[in-house]
Amino acid sequence: MEAKEVKDAKPKFGWCWLLLVSVIAILVIAAGVFTIVKDFKGSKKNPASHHSGPVVKKYADALEIALQFFDVQKSGKLVNNRIAWRGDSGLQDGIERNLDLSKGMYDAGDLMKFGFPMAFGATMLSWAILEYGEHMKAAKQLRHAQDSLKWITDFLINAHPSENVLYVQVGDPELDHECWERPETTRERRPLTQVNASFPGTEVAAETAAAMASASLVFKKINSYYSHILLEHAQALFAFADTYRGSYSVSIPQVQNYYNSTGYGDELLWAATWLYHATKDLSYLEYVTELNGQQFANWGNPTWFSWDDKHAGTHVLLSRVNIFGAKGILSEENLDLQMYRKTSEAIMCQLLPDSPTATSSRTESGLIWVSQWNCLQHAMASAFLAVLYSDYMVTSQISTLYCHGKLYNPADLRNFAISQADYILGNNPTKMSYLVGYGSNYPQYVHHRGASIPINANTSCKDGFMWLDSINPNPNVAVGAVVGGPFLNETYIDSRSNWMQAEPTTYNSALVVGLLSSLVRSSLAVESFT
Repeated sequence: MEAKEVKDAKPKFGWCWLLLVSVIAILVIAAGVFTIVKDFKGSKKNPASHHSGPVVKKYADALEIALQFFDVQKSGKLVNNRIAWRGDSGLQDGIERNLDLSKGMYDAGDLMKFGFPMAFGATMLSWAILEYGEHMKAAKQLRHAQDSLKWITDFLINAHPSENVLYVQVGDPELDHECWERPETTRERRPLTQVNASFPGTEVAAETAAAMASASLVFKKINSYYSHILLEHAQALFAFADTYRGSYSVSIPQVQNYYNSTGYGDELLWAATWLYHATKDLSYLEYVTELNGQQFANWGNPTWFSWDDKHAGTHVLLSRVNIFGAKGILSEENLDLQMYRKTSEAIMCQLLPDSPTATSSRTESGLIWVSQWNCLQHAMASAFLAVLYSDYMVTSQISTLYCHGKLYNPADLRNFAISQADYILGNNPTKMSYLVGYGSNYPQYVHHRGASIPINANTSCKDGFMWLDSINPNPNVAVGAVVGGPFLNETYIDSRSNWMQAEPTTYNSALVVGLLSSLVRSSLAVESFT
């Protein structure tokens, strides 16, 4: 009928009318197709368009709580302090070398600033913001995350006063562990420890480079000058790390009792990968593929992602390059990127509980469990990588993951991540939330100096131990802390003297923030960080 009407109208309006109608129809169809494609892929210029689904209140509430632990851990002159029982501390840190190292964050329940795990925490917080900043914004937490990140990177900038010098520790851990006191009242000596060309520390210098490179992307649009400074430090530190190769555990033997490194090849790849994302300089991509991939990448051998081992994180971060593509990549480099992606897939297959290659490193209830010390680290890190890879798959329309004869989809990876997050938030045999301050049942005896000592207590180094040994719950809530977690049999002993289970770490908070922010709402991945 419509065709006949057009044909009948032809003598009256002529071929020009047909042409005009055709052009309009083509434009309408094209606009519709463009809208569909844009809605599916998300807009690089408008990250908000990659959202789908409402905010999940449970995870948004937990995210708000988790971010507060960064405020609990802050050193220095506090600004907009949200923790009533915390005050200024560490104001003289660095003064012996005419440096201002007052900022940064205390590592755990002690008063040490360890540069290696602190930088890792900054890198992970940056990654969380870059991937899920819009989720944080929807939960009204993005500004808090950015401010916490900058508190750490301000310290890292000052800790790198010259090209081949990086201060990696503030305080003496042996002296620190002989005392139990609030950071606001400590008077003990806080010596500085550095790595340099004569006593190198490749892994800590490279991790710090990764932290600064990733943070430079976070601040690129909101503070371009600061972003530029971070990137300059990142490039200089990477050159230092790569030129003067040597483990900081060898240069500084005392760190072996606290944050001993098992190797630096993974940190070199991790840092170069972040520098590639920050600069789009293909030389960094060449570094992680044909130049050093074979030597350092450990392709085909999945390992656990942690402050010490960055392989799994690097595999996933380079998978994003392979999945979404990038300009100027040579065929040889792309082949190596495929190896990173295949290893990422092997990691995902190990995490899925009913996969033919599922890891046995988990509790009966399904929590990833690798080590009795700070066991939740691996659960959170694994879950974060899983949900990231799930979002990469959805965005690029990859529908299946092949695991030795069995097929899985992105929802399976997300459900695994949800299972780990929910376990931490209280869906576990103890019915306890391991995120302090979340829910009605959470640890009351967290191994944490500031939380355990009343704000008006007048104690010094030794007599503060009365508060460690007290039978009373902590007078101050270490809100947002993620404690070490349960034993393999899924029991938890809530005792301050049980530091194996009851001590939180700052980098744990970065991991849980990443995990929770990924689950605040369902989403597609942002295809580019820039």
